[in-house]
Amino acid sequence: MPDAPKSDRPDRVVVPLRVRYVECDPMRIAHHSAYPVWMEIGRTELLRAQGANYRDCEENGVYFAVARLNIRYKKPARYDDELELLVIGHPCAGVKVEHTYELRRGGELLMTAQTTIVCITADGRAVPVPPGLLP
Repeated sequence: MPDAPKSDRPDRVVVPLRVRYVECDPMRIAHHSAYPVWMEIGRTELLRAQGANYRDCEENGVYFAVARLNIRYKKPARYDDELELLVIGHPCAGVKVEHTYELRRGGELLMTAQTTIVCITADGRAVPVPPGLLP
């Protein structure tokens, strides 16, 4: 199991990742579809570092939907690479939370990304971000 995420600030976390074989194409390069999954792991760990978790939010009727996803692939990640994903949460008003991401292998920048997450109810209505979830 990877080390716990590192965070010295409540608005960011660094999550260690390792590229698994199942996430790769036949050339052993991480497939583009793995990156949004890694970003989800990062958001989950950021929420956990802030003292909250998705399970409690969902039990209270608040769900998270990705409304915008923008990824800039710079260099490939390869099978068994040890990576670090920096996730930064940006406070927003209303129903959304924005995040930025940097994926690195050592000091080498592999990817940058941004997401906008919207808080919704089980029936899909937008609701305000619950208190305490914003960095």
